[in-house]
Amino acid sequence: MENSLLIALSRQTVMQRHMEVIANNIANVSTSGFKGEQLMFVEFLAPTPSGETVSYVQDIAVVRDFGEGEFVATSNPLDVAISGKGWFVIDTPDRQAYTRSGHFTLNQQGQMVTSGGHPVLSATGTPIEFAPNETGIKISGDGTISTSAGVKGRLDIVTFEDEKALNKASESLFITDAVPNNALDAKIVQGMVEGSNVKPVVEITNMIWAMRSYQAAHEVIKGNDGILRDAIDVITDQQA
Repeated sequence: MENSLLIALSRQTVMQRHMEVIANNIANVSTSGFKGEQLMFVEFLAPTPSGETVSYVQDIAVVRDFGEGEFVATSNPLDVAISGKGWFVIDTPDRQAYTRSGHFTLNQQGQMVTSGGHPVLSATGTPIEFAPNETGIKISGDGTISTSAGVKGRLDIVTFEDEKALNKASESLFITDAVPNNALDAKIVQGMVEGSNVKPVVEITNMIWAMRSYQAAHEVIKGNDGILRDAIDVITDQQA
């Protein structure tokens, strides 16, 4: 009886964590460059004093889907999307970061920055800057940026041998100690941003399944609780 309670409790704990991951995905359906996450859980076998083996549920990791999201057209000439494998390189106060979110603007210094205010780096490793009188911003397929003043530089687009080495930071930014490579096959599309790759219908389906699984475990706990109460009542009556 105690084992069944522990098994049900392990299931509830994992489903609660699963719901948190799903809720975070749904909350970021409209976040550009967001990559959906899934909880990975496995069977954990534990021996008992009687020599039997009890099967518990254990969450071991959060797996991220790095698949490409849908492109959304905008009227901002600084908005860019990467078609194919590739990441923008971003300069943050702590270290270089990487993102697929190409929703860029200009700060007061005329630098091309992310929505969080971090400079976007060029292929030479420097911020991309524009003078106040420059017009006609054009960004070509290879990331070359030009204006009425001429060529301003080229966006630094990189790839990684194993994207699983990328760790989530904040604001759709990722960090890693892995050495990046030049993205040779990526194409830059101006006037577009890559949306979240989260599929709302799939997430709602996952949420319903998680809720039902949690409720099923709750019924097991509730049933065992009733059995324990009945047993206590019987013992109490016998001692009375």
